Amino acid sequence: MGLTAEKLRDDLDALALREPALGRALARVGYPEARLRDPGFATMLRTIVGQQVSVASAASVWRKLEAELGENFAPDALLSRDFETLRACGLSRQKQGYARSLCELVAAGELDLAALPSDDEAAIALLTRIKGIGRWSAEIYLLFAEGRPDIWPAGDLAVQEGVKRLLDLEERPGENVTRRLAEPWSPQRGSMAIFTWHFYANPAL
Repeated sequence: MGLTAEKLRDDLDALALREPALGRALARVGYPEARLRDPGFATMLRTIVGQQVSVASAASVWRKLEAELGENFAPDALLSRDFETLRACGLSRQKQGYARSLCELVAAGELDLAALPSDDEAAIALLTRIKGIGRWSAEIYLLFAEGRPDIWPAGDLAVQEGVKRLLDLEERPGENVTRRLAEPWSPQRGSMAIFTWHFYANPAL
């Protein structure tokens, strides 16, 4: 199911009863759109491909990978290619290391993206075994690909800035403070995270 538009609306309406500032913000900017991704290997690899590059650049690299490896390619297909072949697709040495780490874990059966632990922290710990996947990337995957309802990426700068504006704070809170401020919003912090991005990016503010 994931965090559909209907689920986001229901969660945010419930949260607004406990957080008046959210009710006022919803009246100003409305509800966010759903951000749904397919769970699995391809989405995690796309996360790696998209790190620190533009959306257009990431899409170009992905098209080249599919042209070389085939659509819906398996981890073994990438592992079978040499450095120069993958570099020609647009993968730097560093990203090749990250991509191979993901592919090796999946191919060896050490990481099953279809059966991650139900406990969020356990799932994050497993995902961060992949080289290049830190806590933020793991949280983003669990939020968008699995629609986990209580994921709260407190290290995200836009989430921090959204919280600052939402609660009318004097300065942007750091990760630890952002995590603490969100405790009353559990178990619907995922919907609140998506709203903070929406609130932060709204051009009317």
